[in-house]
Amino acid sequence: MTAFTVRVAASGADLQACFAVRTEVFVVEQSVPESIEYDAYDAGAVHVLAEGPDGEPLGTGRLLHGPAALAKTGDLTGDLTVGSLGRLAVSKSARGLGVGVALVRAIEAEAVRLGLAAVDLGAQTHALGFYERLGYAAYGPEFEDAGIPHRAMRRTLS
Repeated sequence: MTAFTVRVAASGADLQACFAVRTEVFVVEQSVPESIEYDAYDAGAVHVLAEGPDGEPLGTGRLLHGPAALAKTGDLTGDLTVGSLGRLAVSKSARGLGVGVALVRAIEAEAVRLGLAAVDLGAQTHALGFYERLGYAAYGPEFEDAGIPHRAMRRTLS
């Protein structure tokens, strides 16, 4: 399977498909407690969904913007032009097909559409190279999130 599409999740069924991928990747594979995987930020986030040719969910990610992005990242600068990319997950069967890259680019396109100037994220340290290849730069010290080492990263959008 190499064909897939990426789009903004537009319905409750789309959101459930996004959550199914997150459960598969974060809760099952990485043992992130379900109680912290889903949060109040999900309600106001822009969610993107990658689907295979038969509509099966392959990947997802979300974009927080406005005050939610500030609160999630702990940004004390009050910069409302920076979004927060998060919960990027690709099903094991779809890895290596470009789904993750397509999801990141779709989230960045939404950020531009919303007038954002940059996107921040907290990358699991094993994924730093993936994000660096997409133009993100790490900053600040390593930190733990859900018991997994992370680094903060940012990409300025053009």
